[in-house]
Amino acid sequence: RISCTPFHERRENPMPLTVLLPKNEYSPALAEMLLSLLPAGSELADPESDLQDLHGRRLLFAVALDEGGCNEAYYRMLSRLRRSTDLLSGCVAGVVVTGVGEFYTKDVARDMVFAANQAGCAFLGRPLVEATGSLRNFRVQAQIGGVDEKTAFRAAVSELLSRLEQWQKPAPLRHVLALHASQRSTSNTLAFWELVRRCLPPEVEVEEIGLRNGTVPDCNGCSYTACLHFGEQGSCFYGSGPMVEEVYPAVRRCDALVMLCANYNDALSANLTACVNRLTALFRQHRFYDKRLYGLVVSGYSGGDLLARQLISALNMNKSFFLPPHFCLLETANEAGSLVRLSGVTERARAFASEMVNYK
Repeated sequence: RISCTPFHERRENPMPLTVLLPKNEYSPALAEMLLSLLPAGSELADPESDLQDLHGRRLLFAVALDEGGCNEAYYRMLSRLRRSTDLLSGCVAGVVVTGVGEFYTKDVARDMVFAANQAGCAFLGRPLVEATGSLRNFRVQAQIGGVDEKTAFRAAVSELLSRLEQWQKPAPLRHVLALHASQRSTSNTLAFWELVRRCLPPEVEVEEIGLRNGTVPDCNGCSYTACLHFGEQGSCFYGSGPMVEEVYPAVRRCDALVMLCANYNDALSANLTACVNRLTALFRQHRFYDKRLYGLVVSGYSGGDLLARQLISALNMNKSFFLPPHFCLLETANEAGSLVRLSGVTERARAFASEMVNYK
């Protein structure tokens, strides 16, 4: 491990970070940039040898990809994370990924966040700063700030590090919002949620909203200024409707959002996808850093992890919901009513509910 001394003005009482940096020919340039921004006492660690004894740390995953969008040391780290449920227990993290080309940075980050989360690591809301080879993905931020793309990238990394230093655990769970688009009489997903809900203590208030039958039009794709204007009014381009009248106020009230996701085609249902897209108007006015994201995913065959990754990219990486450890519980059940007959499912639901309440 290499201790670093930052060149920027040191913050008062900075919280040291551990940077997990899988090595390849492009990692030294990434390390050099990070060394100028990290708080005093932080360290660069090689995950090939230093992936043990990290419990309770504040982590930054930093991955430099090659021309093919790969990093062999990263994949070895990913394999270790996928084989553990507690390797990173008590940790909270952010992510920086750089690429030579224009693809794969976000894909790699999403896979890594899911694996690390399954290994017990929490992630900040909006935990990812990713830079493609051209830095064109920073063009808008650069224009807003009146700087070049490289400076905008460094500023985004600095902002992420600052939030990671200052992070505090969320307040105790008091209000849960569950969103679904399922039919109660036949839904294994809602049956799964009932098993979890029954295990939540009475002091936790639970609110459910069902979004079915095309009741939520998808995002209209308004300009930034138009979306901001509607958000300031607590509304949206479409005016009234379930999103504005029910979902927006419920999201404001909740401490935790639980997405109840049936997997039929390896993707979120159309109504849940539209709901996520329509949260943009609210997001323009309210960051969700203090709101936890959970997911229950039921697949008829396989592929539940694909939906978990969708939730991460859409709601954690983009909409800024905090990702607690083991945020998602996945099961496979096909015929109606078959989920409740799965061996051990009641115990898994109880453990999930307990982890929701006890993460504080």
